[in-house]
Amino acid sequence: MFTAERRRLRKPLLSVAALASAGVLVLSGCAGDSGSGATTFEFLKNSENTTTQPVLEALAGDQCAAEEEAMPLEFNSAPQADLDAQVQLLATQDELPPIFSAGGNPSEGAKLAKGGYLVDFDEKLTELGVRDKIAEGAVSTIKKLYGGEFNFLPFQYNIEGIWYNKQIFEEQGWDVPENWDDLTTIAAEAKAAGYTPFTASGEQGWPITRLISSYLFRSVGDDALEKVAAGDAKLTDPEYVAAAQAIADLGAEGYFDANVTSLDIDSSYNEFLTGKAAMIYMGSWILGNINGDGNQIGADNVGFFNFPAVEGGKGTPDAYPSNVGLPATMSNAAYNEGTGAWLGCIAENYGNEALEQGQITGFIADDADVELPAISQTIADEISTSTDSVLWFEALFNAKASNISSTNAALLVTGQLSAEEFMTLVQDALDAG
Repeated sequence: MFTAERRRLRKPLLSVAALASAGVLVLSGCAGDSGSGATTFEFLKNSENTTTQPVLEALAGDQCAAEEEAMPLEFNSAPQADLDAQVQLLATQDELPPIFSAGGNPSEGAKLAKGGYLVDFDEKLTELGVRDKIAEGAVSTIKKLYGGEFNFLPFQYNIEGIWYNKQIFEEQGWDVPENWDDLTTIAAEAKAAGYTPFTASGEQGWPITRLISSYLFRSVGDDALEKVAAGDAKLTDPEYVAAAQAIADLGAEGYFDANVTSLDIDSSYNEFLTGKAAMIYMGSWILGNINGDGNQIGADNVGFFNFPAVEGGKGTPDAYPSNVGLPATMSNAAYNEGTGAWLGCIAENYGNEALEQGQITGFIADDADVELPAISQTIADEISTSTDSVLWFEALFNAKASNISSTNAALLVTGQLSAEEFMTLVQDALDAG
């Protein structure tokens, strides 16, 4: 087992100007094969990622011991903010490490894939006989984020939906809603019973915009935001404004926290986990809080359902909004027998080992001996059986549009911005590039 992170970067970080120019070079460069003689399984990861390394180290000391003996595992780190530029620089020098984390911008990963720098995991995992060890929902998310191909591995995978207080639902006689009208009826009755129907962090903003995109996916269709990114639709189109209006209406009816504008994420968690709120829209990363000591309603009292259907909508009813928070990829140039052996061993064992460490990933976990809390098992089952996914509101936005979206979301549900005004602000930022 490894006890300390090794820091032997092949090249020192260059100046910002040099790194920026490397980002241009990678567009016109082509993938070479100088790395095929790699003798260590070097993983260049973002420094902020603290979850992937312990799982890989555990595999190196057990299930992947033979691969570790033949090609020792080695870790190097770079801050997330610098990772895109560093990876691009290494690509231009044909010195990408065997495995490395994705940067913060999916479009940069898509450029690397298009340039032939990355391993085609559909091909390699099939050759290794372990393609079925990756959840199809995770693959769907990766393809949507990174240009249509399976070039990244889902070392983390989250699905999003509505978490609810089972005790409140049972006391009030509510069934899990099948459509939007059912959901708003529950919200009205929750408010009348003295509960906050939906807790959401307006300070962060994105918990509100996630509701807009979920409505869009059910009403306009799974590709609603891909159409916007491609220029085939605008957020100011009537059917898009209608989605924002639906969420604004929740605010107008008083279905969010009274202090939604200033509420932070931890406080919104607390509202739900102390029984004050009936529901919260959130990703499966909330499981850590649900299963933690601060959950006063108890993990057994938490249920989960997907965003309901919208009448007349065109979306796939069982497609979960999802993300691969800590994806990584492998260098095509550095791929050889040793890295291929590592890939096969990771695919075969990562899901189970991660589950042992309390993580749910996009790798299939099929070890029946691992016992999970009931709600965690529910999410693991949903991930393993889901075949399709959608993204989230800001997934394909530029940085300016993402910022405007999140900083103005609370104003939408407090009535300080109309649905049309909100969508116009975000669309203008998208148009400005």
